[in-house]
Amino acid sequence: MTPDTRLADTDSTRNEPRVTGRCALTPMPASRPLTDLLRLMGGEPDGSEADHAFTVPLWQVRAGATLLLEGARASHVYVVRAGTFKSIKTAEDGYEQVLAFSSPGDVLGFEALCEDRQHTGAVALEDSIVFAIASRDLLLWRRQYPTLDHALQLALSRRLARAGEMTELMAAVSSEVRLARFIMWWSARMEALGQSPRRLRLRMSRRDIASLLGVAHETVSRSFSTFVECGVLSVANREVEIIDLERLKACTRNTRGLADDMPYRSAVGGRPAGLRQRTRSLEAASLTVN
Repeated sequence: MTPDTRLADTDSTRNEPRVTGRCALTPMPASRPLTDLLRLMGGEPDGSEADHAFTVPLWQVRAGATLLLEGARASHVYVVRAGTFKSIKTAEDGYEQVLAFSSPGDVLGFEALCEDRQHTGAVALEDSIVFAIASRDLLLWRRQYPTLDHALQLALSRRLARAGEMTELMAAVSSEVRLARFIMWWSARMEALGQSPRRLRLRMSRRDIASLLGVAHETVSRSFSTFVECGVLSVANREVEIIDLERLKACTRNTRGLADDMPYRSAVGGRPAGLRQRTRSLEAASLTVN
């Protein structure tokens, strides 16, 4: 996509284009029954014909496109149907702070309704699809379809719980422990989506992970290489396989660093010079997440 490309999203009821800046939001010709949205958010359809008959618009969001633009009006609430997004906050100096990653079933844009402004942005990390609910319709839909209101409450409750999980990631002093907790967190997310919890495809870049964890991206590279060196992970670009799950779990339980009696203490959190040199060699061989 060229820098000057301006693609439009659509009004959920009239299907008319609405320009939202340098976004790549494309209305899809099909919509899906409300029951699909309810199941996606963890709700249970009540079996009524109304739930099956009512449909919700779908939008396609291309990789790298902005779904939520910081400072824009809160025009829609979205539920991720397929794909992955990163939530970001841009600092005055232009630094992009990653706040969270969202996957299918997650709600985006709801927190902007209180002030009618997006305080954070959301960018697609891969080609994605979202359910789009116009903000002006949301209250009416929740009243007409109690099952939607309940499913939305469940989804927002999960979002609050995951915000707490992000706090736990940041509580660790050691960068290796932060990364270990992130890998275990992402593994749990993938398992919940019916994917392999051991063979992981990281949709986000090394810089995105570093921003979320509050460390330099070079530190994330070194931490990945350390886990590879001590046989905990296998890493090939963004493909990560958990080789030794128990040792990785043990790493996550140490907030201030790794215990002296841990079997890989010499390899993680207190690396000898020889291992540091081998780690640099691994980085040069591109055994890091780019």
